[in-house]
Amino acid sequence: MKGRTELETFKKLTGELALVTGASSGFGLLICLELAAKGYNVAAAMRRPEAAGELLSSAKEAGLESRIHIMKVDVCEHELIKNAMLEIDHRWGRLDLLVNNAGEAVGGFVEEVPLEAWRKQMDVNFFGTVAVTQLALPIMRKTPKSKIIFMSSISGVVGFPGYGPYASSKFAIEGLAECLSLELQPLGMDVVLIEPGAYGTPIWSKGFSDIKAKEGSPYYSMLNRVLRFSQKTAEKSGDPREVARLVGEIARSASPKFRYRLPFGTRMTIAAKMMLPYRFFRRIVLNTLSKNP
Repeated sequence: MKGRTELETFKKLTGELALVTGASSGFGLLICLELAAKGYNVAAAMRRPEAAGELLSSAKEAGLESRIHIMKVDVCEHELIKNAMLEIDHRWGRLDLLVNNAGEAVGGFVEEVPLEAWRKQMDVNFFGTVAVTQLALPIMRKTPKSKIIFMSSISGVVGFPGYGPYASSKFAIEGLAECLSLELQPLGMDVVLIEPGAYGTPIWSKGFSDIKAKEGSPYYSMLNRVLRFSQKTAEKSGDPREVARLVGEIARSASPKFRYRLPFGTRMTIAAKMMLPYRFFRRIVLNTLSKNP
């Protein structure tokens, strides 16, 4: 932990502060830039600060480099999170917005994904989010109308074959956010869920690139179809800047909604699941996959 004398060397900073986890790439990087453009100081939290090059160069190009502050945070390392919150409290004395974005995607069929991979998925996507939120809340309560945004997914509402670990972690995030919203609303704090569909970020290539269907597996054929479908979806995915812009709008909204779903296809897929008997919806999903032989 940083000592008191070390903390005292930090320059005191003013202005609204947003903390974004998983800020080195994908949604996190774009969200940092969007919030900086909206006037926030941004604590860009990442596991490897040496990976901040793209964020810093993009911020410099946009004239936003003075608003970006890189912080070393591994959401699975409690001491690193605690140190980051001490630094935030000492330097700014406030935290107006927390964007829980850090995460990874573990794929594969339920029976065949090793238990340690399940545990890692939940550690990063769920328990890491809980840890950051718990340690951020004492600072956030100092600021009237502070907000917490959880980056969920369509996979937090609809479970697809081959996405078991990832979907389980996002379903857990949905439950966490609903409970927290009820707990914090009386304190004047907003909790928001964002449920994006497929967008062009590195999370899928990182999480699914090493999956290989094993000969002799009862899931061999379906897993190959799932992988091909995921690849096609990624190639046709939307612009992730759309999600970053939405975060910026929510950050500046006086009364944001609890749940946002985008793009349009995601809203339609979720509506179909909610409205149709599940056996019909299941048939639609499996028929869609069967078109990717």
